[in-house]
Amino acid sequence: MSRKGNCWDNSPTERFFRSLKSEQLNYENFRTKEAAKLSVIDYLAFYNGKRTHSKLGYKSPLEFECECEFHKQQV
Repeated sequence: MSRKGNCWDNSPTERFFRSLKSEQLNYENFRTKEAAKLSVIDYLAFYNGKRTHSKLGYKSPLEFECECEFHKQQV
């Protein structure tokens, strides 16, 4: 972990929540907590399974993880 005043350890988490808010939650009005919870779960499935990331070579986290597992089995 970084020292006080160095925010780099939080940046991936902050980026995820910024994306969640701007891509999913800003466009919905929820009547119940359960509806909000399901919306977040849907976004997590999208974020991890389909949304590409530049740091991962424009692959989804799921694709990147599967590729890493495949290469581990080859060694």
